[in-house]
Formats: sequence, C-alpha cells, structure tokens
Amino acid sequence: MAEYWYNVKTHQIEEDAMSDWTQLIGPYKTREEAEHALEKVKQRNDAWDAQDDD
Repeated sequence: MAEYWYNVKTHQIEEDAMSDWTQLIGPYKTREEAEHALEKVKQRNDAWDAQDDD
C-alpha cells in the first residue's frame, strides 16, 4: 500500500517518499490527508502554544 508525503520545498504530494526526508511531512494514508498536511501542522502548533499559555 502506498504512503503519501507532503514536500515542503515543492509543495507537491509524493507517493512513497521520493525526496530527502528533511523536505517531507508524513507519511499519510491518503493523498487527501497529505494535501492538508500544513493545516494539520498549524492546528498542532496552535494547540501546543495554547498548552504553553496554561
């Protein structure tokens, strides 16, 4: 089964990690999940920032 990765340098979705790992976010089970990778990162960062404020 394929894994999908978001490339932060090219802003493209890669199937089965073709680029250097330092440029990739993932793996994701579907292409759609990978397409929303940056949104998920932002949500997690916001949640961690809120915890730091407590």
